[in-house]
Amino acid sequence: MRTNSGADYAPVRGLTRGLDLLRALNSQEGGRSTLAQLAQVTGLHRTTVRRLLETLISEGYVRRSESDDRYCLALRVRSLAEGFRDEDWISSIAAPALSELLQSVVWPSDLTTPQGAHMVIRESTHRFSPLSFHRAMVGQTLPMLLTAAGRAFFAHSQGEQREQILELIRGGGGDNEQARLAADDRFVTQLVARTLERGFASNDGEWTSQRKIGALALPILFKNQPVGAVNIVYLNRAVTLKEAIRRYLPALQKAASRIEAQLADAPPTLPAAP
Repeated sequence: MRTNSGADYAPVRGLTRGLDLLRALNSQEGGRSTLAQLAQVTGLHRTTVRRLLETLISEGYVRRSESDDRYCLALRVRSLAEGFRDEDWISSIAAPALSELLQSVVWPSDLTTPQGAHMVIRESTHRFSPLSFHRAMVGQTLPMLLTAAGRAFFAHSQGEQREQILELIRGGGGDNEQARLAADDRFVTQLVARTLERGFASNDGEWTSQRKIGALALPILFKNQPVGAVNIVYLNRAVTLKEAIRRYLPALQKAASRIEAQLADAPPTLPAAP
């Protein structure tokens, strides 16, 4: 059968819809979307979208986030195009480790990756933690120099990457508070030295918009290069920094090690410099 377009066969409707769905996922902010949003963007019925998503999940092209029930592209998409982001892959393998960490410490945790002058939360257990004070955290940004996650990543960045981060912050890529700190060479040097010496990063109310929050964080390393960070977040009126280190740091170290081991088994392409 020859169609009006000159093709020998009519398009396969199911395949066309599946590709439309992949394109819709790729175009959503943060690469994540709900079932309802995908139905609206594609113009397909919700039941059709759900069936397509289940098929794509079974084939390894889409995954469903354990933290917020949103859908996003999965590792196998890399075999189709170069649009797959390693941040999403890191997030997918981190989810079981974050779930285990939540069982150990109860306080919520985030898996973050760098984006310019900030860290972006890619996976989180805020939704599941009875102690969470913010429920919808995936996609939120954290200032690089004011939060434990940002400090853990920044301190382990090296050479040109670190300088590029600082240039972005000084040039307006961060807020005024960050810009001031980035221009303080002594602060930057001490931050890096202290973090590397202790083996972890922390913040204890330094982030002015979130003064009640304390956190511990560790970098996620691949071949000695940071590709992200994982944290534990708590209320500093409930837990002192000293207590958090004693009670929660071992579990955080276990989670980071588990994620790094999975990365080593399935090596990523490292994210580009900011």
